[in-house]
Amino acid sequence: MIMCRNRKKRAIIMSDLTYPKSGLRKNDGYDLRGLSGGFTLVELLIVIAIISIAALTAIPMMSSAASVQIRSASNMLAADLEYAKSMAISRAQYYSVVFDVSTDSYWIEDQDDNPLPHPVKKGFNYVIDFQNDGRLKKVDIINVDFDTTSKVTFDYLGSPYNGNSTPLNNGIISLQAGGATTTVMVEPVTGYISIQ
Repeated sequence: MIMCRNRKKRAIIMSDLTYPKSGLRKNDGYDLRGLSGGFTLVELLIVIAIISIAALTAIPMMSSAASVQIRSASNMLAADLEYAKSMAISRAQYYSVVFDVSTDSYWIEDQDDNPLPHPVKKGFNYVIDFQNDGRLKKVDIINVDFDTTSKVTFDYLGSPYNGNSTPLNNGIISLQAGGATTTVMVEPVTGYISIQ
């Protein structure tokens, strides 16, 4: 192999190599039977193995999406209950969280039953709708029980009441996504909120 030192024309001159001028022909001494466009059995098995491994890793990730969503939804719900409770304490007014099981949604109201404006999303009410939230669309509210009502109200001390303005004896919200179920509890008297 000889290299030319010309800056304008850098060329590699290879000796002892000849190329056919008019392509491959049967009489040129080339064996055309070795040139095929198919895949070998080994190549196909390798591709099938790679696809199988990818599928095995993707299936658990899809099934765990429901458990991640239900965890996120229960944490969000507990935080929103705490927000309504802290608003009631800081403003010395009644604030309520109202649930609608049929639409998998809830919202926060003031003491005049007006929806509270969202503190972050300006111009929107504080409404959480699991069905229309792409991050939580697998989550369903399956049961809400605040002494047979679907509304919990916090007073200026943070104590919970049911929708009928009587002290709360029982406060349970059950969420479900896939096969996973989570329960958010509101304790009577103290209004302590826990996730089980």
